[in-house]
Amino acid sequence: MAPIKSFFKGFLKGFRKFGHMLASGVNFILLFLVYFTAVALTSIVAKLLGKHFLNIKKKDAESYWEDFNLGKEPVENYYRQF
Repeated sequence: MAPIKSFFKGFLKGFRKFGHMLASGVNFILLFLVYFTAVALTSIVAKLLGKHFLNIKKKDAESYWEDFNLGKEPVENYYRQF
């Protein structure tokens, strides 16, 4: 009985290692696809359209923040917005 029991223990250990390797491979492939579709394609489309998310052409600027002049609204407009 002992050889059969040790065989199944080794068999289960091998399948566990195989499962971890398979999961690592699948995770790598899925994460690569998500990165490629989300980040790389967005970057390529933005470059083709000439969109610059950060205006870093000013080399001597203290900050890259841009003023977003919305103007002052009356306080009543901020209540019950939804």
